[in-house]
Amino acid sequence: MISFPNAKINIGLNIVSKRTDGYHNLETIFYPVQLKDALELVESDETQFSASGTKIDGKPENNLVFKAYKILEQDFKLPPVKLHLHKVIPFGAGLGGGSADAAFTLKMLNEFFKLKISTEKLESYASKIGADCPFFINNKPTFASGIGDQFQHVSLDLSEYKIIIAKPNTSVSTPDAYRHVIPAKPEFNLRDIEQLPIEQWKISIKNDFETSVFQQYPEIEVLKNSFYAGGAIYASMSGSGSAVFGIFRQIPSNLNNLDITEIYICQ
Repeated sequence: MISFPNAKINIGLNIVSKRTDGYHNLETIFYPVQLKDALELVESDETQFSASGTKIDGKPENNLVFKAYKILEQDFKLPPVKLHLHKVIPFGAGLGGGSADAAFTLKMLNEFFKLKISTEKLESYASKIGADCPFFINNKPTFASGIGDQFQHVSLDLSEYKIIIAKPNTSVSTPDAYRHVIPAKPEFNLRDIEQLPIEQWKISIKNDFETSVFQQYPEIEVLKNSFYAGGAIYASMSGSGSAVFGIFRQIPSNLNNLDITEIYICQ
């Protein structure tokens, strides 16, 4: 069985408050995009995990794909499997690639072994892996709050636009990004994004991480500005970075002029 875990972008990201447990309450829109890894699952004599594509650091047993298998294996005594991940979604980019891989692993195992796990229960398993991991179970545009683990569907459709993602040769540490952000009540309620014309997003929709991240990594701000110079209707850093996405009516002609190492046309 083969599936194709996809990335997400954050449309707006408001850091609302600091929690007593040390985490932050946030508000954001998770939007799925067509930038994908490939994940293969087959039965095997012993459980194995392998990878190709973009190099994955760390031990195989620490990969979120392997962790997702172990979570279900504990409750369902699954037969051994071989899992192979071809990695395309870049790391340290705010695109949720690892969470997507784990969530798709849960869904594949559920289907392959006919476990009949409900969507709600799959989301519960996914929440043990990461706050944004349950989003990829339904994989539809979602308003997220809390620590990014409370979901509400939004009817947001960007299929008529081109979404382009670029990642500079820089990765941003999420803990560092949170360490330098200043929580504040947002001026615009992202739940109302369906009523806001996309032409006004540039004025009203912000990513609170950008202020501090741009100070540390000015090349990310340069990339965002280059998207606007190329005709983007809206451009933003995704999550805590370092990837930047631009929403265009058509693919700009100056993409080859951008000083970046990775660029993806998602739709």
